[in-house]
Formats: sequence, C-alpha cells, structure tokens
Amino acid sequence: MRRLIRVVAFIFISLITANYCLAQKITISGHIKDKNTGEELIGAGIYIPELKTGATTNMYGFYSITINKGQYNLTVSFIGYNSFSQSVNLNKNTKIDIELTANQKNLQEIVITEKKTDENIEEVKMSNVNLKMDAIKKIPAVLGEVDVIKSILLLPGIKSAGEGGNGFFVRGGGVDQNLVLLDEAPVYNASHLLGFFSVFNPDAIKDLQIYKGGIPAQYGGRLSSLLDIHMKDGNMKKLSVSGGVGLISSRLTVEGPIVPDKCSFIISGRRTYADIFLPLATNEMTQKSKLFFYDLNAKLNYIFNDKNRLFVSGYFGRDVFKLSNIVYMNWGNTTTTARWNHLFSDKLFSNLTLVYSNYDYSLGSDIGINSFTWRSKIEDISLKYDFTDYLNPDNTFRYGFSSTYHTFNPGDAEPNGEQSALNAIKLPLLYALESALYISNEQKIGANLTLQYGLRYSIFQNIGPATIYNYNKNHNSIDSTVYSKGKIFNTYSGLEGLEPRIGTKYSLTENSSLKASYNRTRQYLNLISNSTSSTPFDIWIPSSPNVKPQLADQVALGYFKNLKKNMFETSLEVYYKYMQNQIDYKDHAMLFLNKKIEGELRIGTTWSYGMEFLIKKQEGKFTGWLGYTLSKTERNIPEINNGKTFPSRYDRTHDISVVLSYDLNERWNFSANWVFNTGSAVTMPVGKAVIDGMSVPIYSDRNGERLPAYHRLDLSATLKAKKIENRKYFWDINFSIYNAYYQKNAYQINFKPDEDNPQNTAAYKLWIYATIPSITYNFHF
Repeated sequence: MRRLIRVVAFIFISLITANYCLAQKITISGHIKDKNTGEELIGAGIYIPELKTGATTNMYGFYSITINKGQYNLTVSFIGYNSFSQSVNLNKNTKIDIELTANQKNLQEIVITEKKTDENIEEVKMSNVNLKMDAIKKIPAVLGEVDVIKSILLLPGIKSAGEGGNGFFVRGGGVDQNLVLLDEAPVYNASHLLGFFSVFNPDAIKDLQIYKGGIPAQYGGRLSSLLDIHMKDGNMKKLSVSGGVGLISSRLTVEGPIVPDKCSFIISGRRTYADIFLPLATNEMTQKSKLFFYDLNAKLNYIFNDKNRLFVSGYFGRDVFKLSNIVYMNWGNTTTTARWNHLFSDKLFSNLTLVYSNYDYSLGSDIGINSFTWRSKIEDISLKYDFTDYLNPDNTFRYGFSSTYHTFNPGDAEPNGEQSALNAIKLPLLYALESALYISNEQKIGANLTLQYGLRYSIFQNIGPATIYNYNKNHNSIDSTVYSKGKIFNTYSGLEGLEPRIGTKYSLTENSSLKASYNRTRQYLNLISNSTSSTPFDIWIPSSPNVKPQLADQVALGYFKNLKKNMFETSLEVYYKYMQNQIDYKDHAMLFLNKKIEGELRIGTTWSYGMEFLIKKQEGKFTGWLGYTLSKTERNIPEINNGKTFPSRYDRTHDISVVLSYDLNERWNFSANWVFNTGSAVTMPVGKAVIDGMSVPIYSDRNGERLPAYHRLDLSATLKAKKIENRKYFWDINFSIYNAYYQKNAYQINFKPDEDNPQNTAAYKLWIYATIPSITYNFHF
C-alpha cells in the first residue's frame, strides 16, 4: 500500500511539473517571404542566439519554434537576401510573418544552394543538393536553352544517360528508378525533342532538390532518387512579365496579384519555332514535315486566412514530330495538383494534396498498306495527406498517408484507313492501387547529435479485370487466369512492405560533422526499354504475380567540412547500394505490343558502391564547384551472360565535373563547365565466324566493352543592362558555346563491312553534337 501511494504521488507530482513547464512554453510561428514578390522562401533560417536554437522554413515557407517565455533577439537569414533582426518580448503564442529584401549584390553571384551558410554542417540530411534557378541559369546550355535536368548532371553521383539523352542515373540506379515530382505530381517522361531538352521551363520554377540517398519517409515508389521541383507561386505584390528569345525557342511568363497579398497567379509558356520555317524549304517532304514542342505552366494560390491556403497548379506539354506522311510521333505530360495548407495550431501544419498525372504517346505512319497508329499511356490519380508537428526545438514529427490509382495502357495499334493491310492489336488495360503510411521524427540530442528516424509502410494491389499468364521454368506460357472487374487478385504488403529510413549527424567542430544514413526503398512500377536512356516510346507495367517489386537497401557515410568562414564547402561521401528483383531482358526480346511480355523478362540483382567528393565556393566574384565520383555498378542475372556477373549499363567508373562562374563587374558574367566520364558499358561484336558460307558476328559478354570516354567544354558570357535608378525594364543577353573544342563524343558504335576490304568489319562512330553557338535575349519588367 505504501508503495502504491508513492507511485501515485510520483505521477501526480510529474503531471504538475509537466503542466508548469508547458505553461512556461510559448510558440512563435509564421511565414518567411520575399518582400518584392511575396514568394515564400524555402529553407530560410530562423535563429535565436540566446538559446542557440532555431528552425528552417518548410516547402511552404512556414516555421514554428517552441521556447520558454522571455525577451529574445530573432534573426532571419537566407542566401541572396539581407538578414533581418528583431527584438521580441514573448509571453504568449505569437505569429510573426517576415519579409526579406533581396541583396542586389548577392543576386549577381552564383548561389548553389538556398541554405544558411552552415546548414550543410548542421542539418542531418546528406546525399542531398538544393539548387536555385539563379545558379542554373548561369550554366552554359545547348542552344542557350536553360535545362534543369542537365544542371543536376554536373553533381557527384548523378550521371548522364548519354549524349542526346535526358534521363539520368543515380548511384547505379536506372532511369525509371528516379521519382521526378513537379508540385508533387509525378512526371513520367521529362524530356523534349527525344531527350535534347527537359520539360521544365526555367522561368516557372522556383526551387528544386534532389535526394541521392537518405530519402525522407514521406516519399517512396522509386529505388534510387527523388527530384522534387516546385513551381513559383506568382507575384503577390505587382504584375510582372519576363521571357526570352533564343535560336530555337521563346518563353513568356506573366505573374501578378489578383488580390494583393491574398491571391496571385502565374502563367508561363514556351515553344520552339523551327516548324514555322519548314514550309519555306525547297524540298516537298520537308515542307510537309513538323517539328516542335511546347510547355504551359499555370498556378493559382489563394490565402483564405492565417490558417488556410489553397494552391492549384498544372503543367501541359507536348512534342510533335512528323516527317511528311512517312512517320509521325507525339508525346506529352499533363499534371494537375490541388493543395490545401491548414494550420491546426501554431505547431501542427498539414497539407492535403490531390494529384492527376498522365503521360501518353503515339507513333504512326500513313504509307499505304503499312499505315498504322500505335498508342500507349500511364495515368495516375493520387490523394496525399501530410502532417508536420513541431513538438519542440528538439523534435519535429511528421506523419501521413498517400494512395495512388494507376491505369496502364501497355499499347494498342490500329490500321489507318481501309487501305492498310495491318490488323488491330489491343493489349488490355492494367489497374493497380499503391498506398502508403509513414511516420518520422527529427530529434536533437544535446548540442552535437541529431537523429532522423522513420518508417514507411507500402501496399500494392493489382485490380481486375486482368488476364494473368502462368509460365514454366523456361518462361513459356502454359495457361492463364482471368480476373473480373474490381477484383483484387494480388497484394504486396506485410513485413515486406516496411521501409525503414534512418539518418544521423554528429558535429565534430563548429565547421565539420560526420553523417550516416540507411534507407530501404521499394518500387512497384517498371519501365520496359531496351535503350540506356528514357525514350518517349518506353512502356510502363506494374508489379504482378510474375514480377515482384524492386527492392533497394542503401547505406552511406559522409564527412562535411567548411573552410575559411564557410566560404568553401567540402564533402566526402561513400555509399553501398544493393538492389533486388532487377529487370533485364532475354536476348532478342519482344518488348512491345506483346501481351506475354512478362515471359521476356529476366530477374536478378544489382549492386553499386562508390565515393563522391564535392568542393564548392558560393561567395565572391569567383564561384563554382568541383565534383568527382568513383563508382562501380554490377549485376547478376542467372539466365543472362551464362550466369556471370557483368557491368551494368549504368556503370561509369570515373565522373568529373567542373563548374566555374566569374563576375567581371556589375554587367558581365563569364561561366564555363567541363565534364569527363568513363564511356558506357555496351555489348559489341568482337569477331566473326563463317558458318555454311555465311558470316556470323561473335559478341562480347553482356556489356563487356566500352564506348570511348566522354568529355566536353561549354562556355558562356552574359551581358546585363546598365543599372539605372527607378529602372523598370531589365534585360540581359547570353552568349554560349556548347562543346567548345568540337569533341565528337560517341552516341553509338556501328559495324559494317570495310569499304576497302569487304572481308573485314569496320567500326564507325555515330556522334550528335558539333560545336553549337547560341544567343538568347532575356527580359523582365
């Protein structure tokens, strides 16, 4: 009895103490914005020197800090902006919105990340880079067209899919293993003109962040990386117009307030115009041809009150190519996102999101009896609900759920007109539901240690109607099972659906830290393609009873150090990634318009390991970075290459990138970048045999040969308008040279009989880019 009284008394005293402590706590929260435009600033730092604590704004510019009552100095900082300081007497929960003024001097300098100067040391995140558009726009680009995707290829651990390709590989993963989001909507093909440009109009983009590892628990569905891109919200203060005129395309963006400081919009369009001049050609076939792409970005945001805000955004883009009546192609993405921000309290922030995404393409010909049209698409409808609970300065708690309904059209082909002798082929539509729950916490333990730990639980369900073919050990179809409409006939869940995410940071000194991370990711969608880079005519299929979900485990360790008062940032990371249920194809596989495509697939494992080094300078007239990656990626598919391990086609041993920018004065900026990487692993003929009088090539092991090493130098110069007081119209002219020293990098190697000695076989290099000069005029008013 005496022991029970002691326990009750202890609980009672603890409750009184807790209530007293809570009563002494207050919460300060609000939004950090750009004073000139009203745009929320992502990653702005809020710091309280007396407590040596602070916070950073989330992707909606919101912050929340819970501290003891008292008098404090509040300091807000953001690279490219003047710092803000204010003394505040806090005796109750307080909302403080702060507007920062852009620092005109800093805006002329290349800024690699939108971060506090020491955030790379203090934050627990690793294998992560945040780029802002001011930096991207200074990088030399092909034909002067600024490209978001090609800019991230200059970072360690991210490798190009090849000359002319717009896909990218991250730490040994494939093109389809990257989750690309535009305002939280997935973009399934991010390229224009067969990979020459990306679909992201730079004038409409505010911020982008790429995760190579340590992916937060709220994201899933891909193995290798997350590229998270945010559109601008629209100028809340005044109407503004910007754009540019280049050699192959022009851009125009209009943004402004509908109701000042309450509702704004942005509309941004881009189109190429090479097709306008085709009718002027002397060749009749060229006159009847078409070649163009267009993008349209639009966004509306409305502030109902301090606790509620609505965003509605969309992207619409398409490519059109027609070579007279011989062949025509078109492909494009459509995305729509509606988001509702709601504050339940000063500490609890929520975001409800409804997403629609569609990618479709068609390919056809109108040549007589062979005329046809082939179509394919993937369509998503998603619902997400995310919560962030700012418990206290030491704990930030996140949780939520998501659900996506997928519709796949693997392909259908039909004859064009009565003259066509082809038969119609229509593969059945496929349906699936992908859902997930997640929970995570970022916890500070003392002054030096920070932990980030979370768990994601994913569920994938195949839904009828469907016909599932059953295969024997030789991958031959033996029978099939038919499922009715709405029938859930296959589910991947249980313990295999768990995806732990763990990260840690330990501060060694004020300017150095050690970080480590582990994450498990699962992927239920599969891209079927024989090419090394994403093409418009690849097809997507879901996991099924015959195709298990892909699974990856990655561990990483990093050392981060800043030099000379944070003027230089350096990092060294090592990683190991092991991927299961990886898809490859049997030799001479039939991948398209094949209802038994699962019998063409071969499954195995892939592993990748490497080291990434980065040093960057982001202050002063001379800025830039140097990145180096040393890596190895191999795979083993028991039924391919006689069961022997072989290099992945994503394997590039060495990868070097140098990016430099120099502000000569207030008007002139000069930039350059140089890249080098090991050639792609490919399968080539290495000899030939004569059988029954016929010459038959003998091929190397799978990916047993290499293309020549790739290297390229790009240069650019930008001239800005003179600074004049009260000037309202601003312009700049960009001159750039892509592939300045005319390196003929191999796109592919072809083999044919030698012209001088037909008995011998000669190799011929196919290359795409020569030296390409360009000029672009940009304006803003």
